[in-house]
Amino acid sequence: MPESPGQHPGRRPERAAIPPSGSEIDQPLIRRGGLVDVDALRKAVHAPTLAAAEPEAVAPDETIEAAEGPPTTADDDAPNRVVFTLQRDLQKRLDKYLTDRIPFMSRTQLQRLIDEGGVKVNDRAPKASTKLGLGDRVEVFIPPPPAHDVPPQDIPLDVLFEDEHLIVLNKQADIIVHPARSHLSGTMINALAFHFQNRSAGALSGVGREFARPGVVHRLDRHTSGVIVFAKTEEAHWKIATQFERRTVDKRYLAVVRGLVEPAIDVIDLPLGPHPSREKGYREKYVVRHDHLGKAAVTIYRVLETARTHAPVAADYSIIEVELKTGRTHQIRVHFSHLGYPLVGDDMYGGKALPLPDGSLFARQALHAATLAFRHPITNDPMSFAAPLPPDLRALITALRPAPPDPPPAPPPGSTLCLDGLLAPRNTRTPSARDPDL
Repeated sequence: MPESPGQHPGRRPERAAIPPSGSEIDQPLIRRGGLVDVDALRKAVHAPTLAAAEPEAVAPDETIEAAEGPPTTADDDAPNRVVFTLQRDLQKRLDKYLTDRIPFMSRTQLQRLIDEGGVKVNDRAPKASTKLGLGDRVEVFIPPPPAHDVPPQDIPLDVLFEDEHLIVLNKQADIIVHPARSHLSGTMINALAFHFQNRSAGALSGVGREFARPGVVHRLDRHTSGVIVFAKTEEAHWKIATQFERRTVDKRYLAVVRGLVEPAIDVIDLPLGPHPSREKGYREKYVVRHDHLGKAAVTIYRVLETARTHAPVAADYSIIEVELKTGRTHQIRVHFSHLGYPLVGDDMYGGKALPLPDGSLFARQALHAATLAFRHPITNDPMSFAAPLPPDLRALITALRPAPPDPPPAPPPGSTLCLDGLLAPRNTRTPSARDPDL
């Protein structure tokens, strides 16, 4: 007798979960092909229902049952249970398998979920590298995907430029660009939603909305300040994103690192990838990797000035201009730490906090996206923007150079930044070493 859908030789039939009385869900959590349905999962988060995958939605590699409602062992961040029972000997790593099945989570996020106990294989805690085979039962407590609609929040924004196509901001330190699993509010996207609702016209581009990243063309780390651009229309989004992809955008950062960087001008061409350890404290880190997980990362740097402090201990520092040719996660921080020049205040990568004359500590990475130049995505006009230094970075640099060098050093070849220009009163033009007004 042929097997009925959802059965497997020697295994009990998969249980079809029944919605409780008075509540239904319009569609299963699993789409055709075995993918977790993001919209159905969002709906399940907000409704006390159980949902079962229909037989025709099941991929040929596994049978699937899905049930909403947090089990006693799950935390509040993982209220949705999906079970995959493999019907083929895939011999595929667990993290790769789940990446194919849960499209709104990255492989890194899934590895973290595995490390945190959100995944079981045959009722046991697995590793991300666990190989899956015939008959394996994979149980996943999936955290709810980010909502489509980001609630507006009245968070101050420093607007450098805005028209109907894009908005350019000077990002402050200690704010995240877009909602993520552990930060669903207090982000720049929440602030922009309020801005468009109350102070300006338009809205963010719909590109990336399914991941709660509408309008996000590029990102800056939480504690990195400086110029960042968001798209307001889909046409503008794709066209400016193409400029980033083709590396025709000119991005210059100002960084303060420990040590006398040598040579004064160089290209760092070292591939970056995730830290090999999945232990707590290492999951978010990146390292130089020369294996298949390393991705090309190219950084050009130019030393603008050097300084030496004597209290509380003698130490050398370099103020550098950084030009990015690629945009890998933590690229500048990892590259300089790898070379032995960690960014001041970057405790993740070996940088120490530096005392300031007022008694405070500079305790974030000393990194500022100083300028950004690109062509307007619609008019094709050249545009360039400079973000004034935030007070803490201004205080740090002032402490390292209490008086500007006299005579001022010649700008390094190819440099477009001028420290005196960045420290001067606000000016949104690019502070160029060739511009006598800056």
